[in-house]
Order: sequence, then structure tokens, then C-alpha cells
Amino acid sequence: MRILLIEDETLLAEQVAEGLRDRGMAVDLAADGLDGLHKAGTNRYDVVVLDRDLPLVHGDQVCTALAAGGADARILMLTAAGEAADRVAGLLLGADDYLPKPFVFDELVLRIRALARRANNAPRVLQRLDLAFDTARRVVTRGGRIIPLTTKEMSVLEILMAADGAVVSAEDLLERAWDEHADPFTATVRVTLARLRRKLGDPPLIETVVGAGYRL
Repeated sequence: MRILLIEDETLLAEQVAEGLRDRGMAVDLAADGLDGLHKAGTNRYDVVVLDRDLPLVHGDQVCTALAAGGADARILMLTAAGEAADRVAGLLLGADDYLPKPFVFDELVLRIRALARRANNAPRVLQRLDLAFDTARRVVTRGGRIIPLTTKEMSVLEILMAADGAVVSAEDLLERAWDEHADPFTATVRVTLARLRRKLGDPPLIETVVGAGYRL
């Protein structure tokens, strides 16, 4: 999944982004509300993690604009304003969830994943023939056997399984599984898919559709 983190505290933003990337998420950063709105309008995100007290454009205005604009991304407010009245106000602005600071990182991860499933109308367990992916536990099995995958391989597999047999282009995989710094001219997607095919074993499950992309 691809996340936009709008947070003006540089150290916190970098720590959260690094932790989310370690959990297999692609994360873009914005240090103010104006940049956040620009990136949200330019790229496709599953979840926007939004601080409220932002420079240039306040987080409340960002939330209202995203909600009013019909963005597919779910909004998680992550802010020091944690009183009940603050939470109610944030949800009324259009946020889908609200987590006050300080927070437990594992809880943040679970909330983001839950919001992403809602955004994509995806079930917790994705199933294709004898291949199963428990997206909450991050466990992939084939024929009951656990298949160890890297976080990036899991991200690509999740996108392909959620597509339910539809073709997914290499460009779409790059946009959704990697962040804004990914080089579109590298062989990253092809190399990751080659490793994934090898680990999933026979009979092969991932098909290359020439000139179009990949499907499971």
C-alpha cells in the first residue's frame, strides 16, 4: 500500500516513515499542508496520515479538502490534540480515524492496514487457488505451506491478488508498491516479480501479459 504522511516534525516523520517502510509500505512525506495537498492531488494513496497543526495550510483544511474532493484515500489524523472533543471535531471534518500522540507504533500500523482494506474493499484474507495471503498477519501460504517473502514482494503480491485476475501494469505496481523516489526506468518491478515467481513455486501463478502487465 502507498501512504502519504503529512507531518511537520521532521524527526518524527522520518522515524514513522522508516518504520512503515520496514512493514512493507511505500511512504511519501510532506512537511506542510500545501505540499500535502499537492501530493494527494498528484499521486494515488491508500491512506493519508495527517497531523492537524501544520504550517501553510492547517491540517483541518487539508482534511476538509481531501474529504470534499472525493479522494479514495482514507484519512488518519495523528495529532497531539487528543481530547474527546478534538477527536469528534476531527471525525466531523472527514477523517476516517483519529490517533492521538503519543501513540504505540504497532497500533498505528494496524489502523493504517485496516483503513487501507476499507479503501480498497479488500477482505482480510486474499485467496487465489491454493494461495492465501492473510493481510493482517502478513502471512502468505500455498497449499498450507508458509512462503517467506520480503516486504516488497508481499506488497506486489497483495496488489496482484486484490486485482482478482485483472491485469496490473508495471507502472501501476511501481506507483503503488514504491514511493515517489522510485526510478521508473529501472528493472525493479521485473526483478521483484522474478523473485516472487520463484518463491511461489510451480505451477506458476503470475502471468506476464505482453504489452500490458501482469496478472495472477
